[in-house]
Amino acid sequence: MLHQNPNPANWTGRKSEKIEYWHQAAISVKDLKLDTNQESLKVGILGYAGEEGVKRNHGRTGTILAPKSIRNMMGSLAYHLPDTAKIFDYGDIATMDGDMESSHQLISQTIQRLLETNHFPVMLGGGHDLAYAHASGIYNYLKPKGQKLGIINMDAHFDLRPTTDGKGHSGSPFLQLAQENKDDFHYLCLGVQRSVNPKSLFKTADELNAKWMVMEDFRMNNWEVIQEKILWFLDSMDKIYLSVDMDGFSSAFAPGVSAPSPMGFRPEFAFKVFELISKSKKVISMDVVELNPNFDQDNCTARLAARCAEYVVRKVLGNT
Repeated sequence: MLHQNPNPANWTGRKSEKIEYWHQAAISVKDLKLDTNQESLKVGILGYAGEEGVKRNHGRTGTILAPKSIRNMMGSLAYHLPDTAKIFDYGDIATMDGDMESSHQLISQTIQRLLETNHFPVMLGGGHDLAYAHASGIYNYLKPKGQKLGIINMDAHFDLRPTTDGKGHSGSPFLQLAQENKDDFHYLCLGVQRSVNPKSLFKTADELNAKWMVMEDFRMNNWEVIQEKILWFLDSMDKIYLSVDMDGFSSAFAPGVSAPSPMGFRPEFAFKVFELISKSKKVISMDVVELNPNFDQDNCTARLAARCAEYVVRKVLGNT
């Protein structure tokens, strides 16, 4: 089965008589039966238990375990969303027998349905090939409305590599999106590291009119320039899809990833960026990707991934 029902046992934490923690608020829903109440404020959590894209990109496998690991860490977080908000866990979409394309198709369909039913989708991954499926669902939702989608990717990599024998992988999602959406591809990549992106990828980014900031410039002492660049991008878009690749963080804080680097950004700086982006009121969906529990230490990367998701959701839905 491509879809796997949620396991309520993945949500654990302190006991309380009222809802004070995420594990108490999370409602497990079977068989992708989405809540259709258009009036309610709600989050739709969907995992991507997939690593085929990482394999194809010659990365370290283990991302298939990420959704469970992130949920385990989210459950114990204090709950600060509005009283009217609801959290729905819709389970995972897996890749079976290497058929990544079928799982991508189901993800795209589900993301579109989540948006149509007034959810704020939060995807837990999984290889970054997820971004192709995730964004495709958002495009399918927005295009009939004539709205412009901006993609913000916080990542050490552009992920603009060509496909291999016509097949996508964890390094190709944004090139695939650019090729399929031509004049409607608007991309900002923050934290790009020159050491892991050859000149050819910078050339590709130029040809696609993508925007980026290299890691040398993506630092707190350059905040005014960073803020101006992000605000310009936000102002020119109708909606924003935020993708957070855990390998963009320094491996001192995120060792459990497919492609670790000591030179990434720090959590407190990333969260300052999250806050700026969220204030726009344009963020329509998000994901955290490339967590690899096989290489994590004391769940610190999973905890950070959970904190990223919780923080963005809190700022987008509750502004607290």
